Amino acid sequence: MGLWAAIAIVIGTAIGSGIFLVPSDMVKAVGTPGMVFVVWIFGGVLTLFGALTYAELSAALPEAGGEYVYLTAAYGPFWGFIYGWTQTWVAKAASIATLATGFYTYTADFFPGLKVAFYTIALPIGPGGGPLEIRYGQLMGIGLILFLAAVNYIGVRVGGGVQIGVTALKLALIGGLIVAGLLSSHGSSANFHVGMPADPGGIPGFFAALVAALWAYDGWNNAGMLGSEIERPQRNLPLALISGTLLMIAVYLLTNLAYFYVLSGPEVGASERVAATMMRRVLGQPGGAVVSVAAMISIFAALNGSILSGSRVPYAMARDGYFFRALSRVNPSFRTPGPSIVLLGLWSSLILLSGQYKQLYTLVIFPSWILYGMTAASVIVLRIRRPDMKRPYRVLGYPVVPALFVLVAVALLYSTLVSSPRESGIGLVLIIAGLPFYFHWKRRRLV
Repeated sequence: MGLWAAIAIVIGTAIGSGIFLVPSDMVKAVGTPGMVFVVWIFGGVLTLFGALTYAELSAALPEAGGEYVYLTAAYGPFWGFIYGWTQTWVAKAASIATLATGFYTYTADFFPGLKVAFYTIALPIGPGGGPLEIRYGQLMGIGLILFLAAVNYIGVRVGGGVQIGVTALKLALIGGLIVAGLLSSHGSSANFHVGMPADPGGIPGFFAALVAALWAYDGWNNAGMLGSEIERPQRNLPLALISGTLLMIAVYLLTNLAYFYVLSGPEVGASERVAATMMRRVLGQPGGAVVSVAAMISIFAALNGSILSGSRVPYAMARDGYFFRALSRVNPSFRTPGPSIVLLGLWSSLILLSGQYKQLYTLVIFPSWILYGMTAASVIVLRIRRPDMKRPYRVLGYPVVPALFVLVAVALLYSTLVSSPRESGIGLVLIIAGLPFYFHWKRRRLV
């Protein structure tokens, strides 16, 4: 894949369902539109710091697997394994499940029957510890995941081409949404000053909103997972990470500007689908339908990019002898890690049945940011341990930029653990469950 495909992976994977859904959770957490913008800017700068840091790593170590490769080089195979295990069973799979949940949520605007639960499991395994309801829309989401897994199975150029096309289309649609909102006669700058009671508000509210914003930004790092399949990776990976992240920040700020210009803070907080509510105000019922289509295309692109990039992590682990050996196989006809794609598609489908949108994105963010923080710190570790390593790109603001990224990651993790102990606990349990497997595979490598 070339530079444009790599940029499309960054933008297309990150801009998915979040921008259409999370502003409601954010304004409820912090109370005012002004604070929502502060959170978006803070999360954007934090993401940019991460992209700058990852750019050095991706240029120096352009191999399939992304953070798995960086953590192994900096700390040894144990931490590389922990990353790969967490991505495969928790973070990436839950991210794919969350996106598919967002897809069927918007499709339900046209087919309300998708929201209907056709089966209930009367055990405390559902969202919030309640019974687990299985909805028709979840079956649709599973079908979409498996379809895109098949697309990526038949070739990286096919998957990359799909990514470029749908990313360009979704950026055009989001651009139309922004213009329609900002030029609407129904908008008023007075809306920017209308707040609502914050829950929980204060510092806890800020971090709760930041979790939602970081879910919307999440995916900026995915191009690095495809390092060995990108042309001129030493040049194209840093360019893709940095330019993609900057464009994403601009898109999110302009989109929220349009939302709060047309809707007041309480109206945004009361809406489960903010973009659709805004466009119904601007264009009537057809406007809501247009947004639903735009959201579905956006989520489709993010799903495709997540499957394309995420499947390379278990493949890289298996290739090094730290995962199930069958997953190291490359399809001789399509030259793709077929078994890894199949595993990620099936496991993501199972996770989709386990929760609702907010619970799923919280499950993604907690384990992901443990490893994002460690990866950012690995830039400093590798500068000390391997000073002679060839570095085609060096992070701007070293060591301040990676150090600040790590400090904020620690604060975010603490806040998320306190505010969402169930989802955080599930993530930690699944991480710990990998330890016996690591020692088993390590012993087998030594035999």
